[in-house]
Amino acid sequence: MGTRLYVGNLPFSMDEQQVRELFGQNGRQVREVKLITDRETGRLRGFGFVEMGSQDDADAAIRELNGHEIGGRPLTVNEAREREGGGGRPPRRY
Repeated sequence: MGTRLYVGNLPFSMDEQQVRELFGQNGRQVREVKLITDRETGRLRGFGFVEMGSQDDADAAIRELNGHEIGGRPLTVNEAREREGGGGRPPRRY
């Protein structure tokens, strides 16, 4: 298992600092928070990734935060998987 977590169903009003504080509760170490935004509008897309300081921190975050309700929305927290090729838009040609 890795220490990189996928976080889904985030309220659009949350920012990286709020996510860092949420995942850093109970002494857990957060290395990095990356929230995904729409390229054209800059608006949050409701998901992101959190890199935890250790495997124990990652496991505890999954246990405690998966299904935890924030802003009326239950979070989805699980181990991030590498993207399997192909998805997404083709590169722009200029």
